Amino acid sequence: MLTRIDHIGIACRNLDETVRFYRETYGFEVTHEEVNEEQGVREAMLRINGTDDGGASYLQLLEPIREDSPVARFLARNGEGVHHIAFGTADVAGAAAAVGGRGVRVLDAAPRSGSMGSLITFLHPKDCGGVLTELVQAREDGPGH
Repeated sequence: MLTRIDHIGIACRNLDETVRFYRETYGFEVTHEEVNEEQGVREAMLRINGTDDGGASYLQLLEPIREDSPVARFLARNGEGVHHIAFGTADVAGAAAAVGGRGVRVLDAAPRSGSMGSLITFLHPKDCGGVLTELVQAREDGPGH
């Protein structure tokens, strides 16, 4: 059902400074940037290993663009740091149904659009040991994320 750790989401106040830290410290390069208006964030995906067409894991750096976004609220409560972990799957709706059937609350009624054309859904952190968990289905015709 879940095939890999797709990415780890990290909330930050300044995307450019945080990208610079990961580039200078670890040599990670940005492979994708976008603004997600629906989620209220500007984001950068940094590939850790593999290739964009398969087997890659990423860091997803998230900077809020609105004070009412979930990431802005997270930063106000917790400061910068790990926001969520995302697991890759070939069928996000099926994986969500399976996990939901085991008593974990699925936060999205139906999968929605995510980074790089993916489909995503989130699981309630109180049902996942305090960890906000995302399920990700990569776009079939695009890079793996």
